[in-house]
Amino acid sequence: MSNTDIVMAFIGAWNDMNWDEAADLLTDDIVWHNIPMEKMEGKAVVDAAIRGMAPEGVDWEVLSIAENGNKVLTERVDRFDMPGGKKIDLPVMGTFEITDGKISAWRDYFDLNTFTSQMA
Repeated sequence: MSNTDIVMAFIGAWNDMNWDEAADLLTDDIVWHNIPMEKMEGKAVVDAAIRGMAPEGVDWEVLSIAENGNKVLTERVDRFDMPGGKKIDLPVMGTFEITDGKISAWRDYFDLNTFTSQMA
């Protein structure tokens, strides 16, 4: 499986809201940094944060993807149906680092105001 395949499987797990499958694709020492928010470290912490979002629906659309060595870059629109009928459409640039077939670092860059204004 290529590094791109690993990232696409992770995105597919999100779209299916299969949190066990998503967690299985992370290393135990994963670092997840939603820039400009605080970074999270460790599989248990990241898994809890993912599950804690509790979306009712997810659709991550990959607009572009590129692989260079152990890094996979994505340009995406992350869509979430949240409780209470809120809908989030968030343009995101993401960087994933792969170590031994799993995601060891994940950084997403997005505009926090775009997110918070849709959650209001």
